[in-house]
Amino acid sequence: MLDTLYIEDVTQADALLKPKRVEILRHLAEPNTCTQIGGALGETPQAIYYHVKRLQASGLVTLVDERRVRGIAEGIYQAVAKSFWVSPACVGRLGEPRAREELLGLGYLLNLTEEMSRDLAQLASGPVVLPSFGIAGDIKLSPEDGAAFVSELQRAFGEVLQKYSGSEGHAFRLALACYPQQPS
Repeated sequence: MLDTLYIEDVTQADALLKPKRVEILRHLAEPNTCTQIGGALGETPQAIYYHVKRLQASGLVTLVDERRVRGIAEGIYQAVAKSFWVSPACVGRLGEPRAREELLGLGYLLNLTEEMSRDLAQLASGPVVLPSFGIAGDIKLSPEDGAAFVSELQRAFGEVLQKYSGSEGHAFRLALACYPQQPS
């Protein structure tokens, strides 16, 4: 079972984004039958079977075993991943791409997070767990300090990039984002 399945196909997203199917997927974190899930959700096995087959056809669920119950084959199904991550690409880009030069705009951050989502999902679906690192913190800036902060951060970021951008070793993507928090 994958840790995360990154969904870029709108058909897969459509199969996933139904409240009943999300609930069924929760029950398929472990192998289960339609009868077992139906009992837990107060639904008939046939109703659950319909949704499970749609999820299976979309590649979100797999048949892991079968057993005979009173002469009838009953499937045992399991979700293919522990979590599902729907790509913004499922909606598609609306309008022109945001320019990389707009470093101070939220649009640039949205592009950056979309790139990171895609890259991380590809890494998560691979057979080898690769080293990664994340760090976050909160700061407070007065309007007067904003420009100086950005300048200082760009300089420090540039120094780190220059120091560690040699031709040897494993390639890593380094991203840095700063955005306002919603007032509480």
